[in-house]
Amino acid sequence: MEGRIIPQHIAIIMDGNGRWAKKRGLPRTAGHKQGAENIRKIAIACNELGVKALTCYAFSTENWKRPESEVEYLCKLPKLFFQRYLAELKKNNIRVTFLGEIERFPNETRSVITTAVEQTKDNTGLILCLAVNYGGRREITLAAQRYAADVVRGITDAAIDEEAFGHYMMSEGMPELDLMIRTSGELRISNFLLWQLAYAELIFTPVAWPDFDRDCLVEAIDEYTHRNRRFGGL
Repeated sequence: MEGRIIPQHIAIIMDGNGRWAKKRGLPRTAGHKQGAENIRKIAIACNELGVKALTCYAFSTENWKRPESEVEYLCKLPKLFFQRYLAELKKNNIRVTFLGEIERFPNETRSVITTAVEQTKDNTGLILCLAVNYGGRREITLAAQRYAADVVRGITDAAIDEEAFGHYMMSEGMPELDLMIRTSGELRISNFLLWQLAYAELIFTPVAWPDFDRDCLVEAIDEYTHRNRRFGGL
């Protein structure tokens, strides 16, 4: 990766699973299964390339509106994913975390996620963060509520700056977000990491998530390398 600037933190909107499946005459669940398996491949690639954190938009607060059968399958995916790949993630020194309100998920799903977090908490490689039952506006709203409660209790002052408010976000402790990638050709951010995206570079690719491989990742990093990040300055 000589000559490339490796982003510390990459976020991915993993779009196109359903269209990938439809194109092949398969049910949408087959696309979600393939998409989940691709998280493993891209996480390991990021780890090898020196990326510090990877946040994957796995389940949004809006996904509950989808057909019940599809939602049920999406809720089962964490168990299928970690049963198959947790040992490999541990072997690669990858640490699992999550963003979102997992309380709404079935007990088994919550248990699988929290177990993966606990079993990898001491790993020092890539942070693999799954955004599950997550929404950017919801995250900011909850942060504001926690901040307001601390003001009422006298724990913090009413005057607060961006850095201090950032400690109330779910992403507290994560590296600053450098690059957001959305697959499958859609040109929007869909309520994802609204606070964190302030100065991130955005890349939109027509490649569906199940087909987004290491070469696609390196291509995105190459494009990121040639961006002139001024952060509002000259």
